[in-house]
Amino acid sequence: MHAVCLVGSARRKGNTAAMASRFCEGLTAGGATVSVHRLGEMRYSGCIGCFGCKTKADHCVLKDDLAPVLEEVRAADVLVMATPVYFGEVSSQLKAFIDRSFSFLQPNYSKLIKKGRLAPGKTLVMLIAQGHPKADLFTDIYPRYEYFFTRYIGYSRSHMLRALGVYYPGDAEGREDVMAEADALASRVLAGE
Repeated sequence: MHAVCLVGSARRKGNTAAMASRFCEGLTAGGATVSVHRLGEMRYSGCIGCFGCKTKADHCVLKDDLAPVLEEVRAADVLVMATPVYFGEVSSQLKAFIDRSFSFLQPNYSKLIKKGRLAPGKTLVMLIAQGHPKADLFTDIYPRYEYFFTRYIGYSRSHMLRALGVYYPGDAEGREDVMAEADALASRVLAGE
């Protein structure tokens, strides 16, 4: 099993990074290979709507730091998208990747049953570090992206780990419940759930 983890926070030692690190350690301990990409340290843009991926190629035609990452995600069994909640949304770094995943859709995808170009059987994992402790806030983040990645791009399984009230650096790492959830989720993904 190969997993690609996209860390959408610019903070190397932040809560998002801690959750991603713990989850990826669990995957590695279970025999998976894991590639981690810190999006905040890369130079790339979001989708520019050129439709080159639909008319000229079967992949995104932009040439920047994200191009090889998109190819790695295409080949991987598991995609891990780790993000803090910024103003009620995923980080802009992760959102730019999500927009570029438009290239994973076939031409005329809106008229097709199988809309995505990726091989079946892939797993999506979202790790969400939310500083605000209220559980009823920002609940729309995961369902929105889960919908697109499963219904459009074609991921077969999806999971979420959402930590609430992890605002200051070290908050997530210091929460036994969050770290235990990361371990349990890694085990479930390794088991093919």
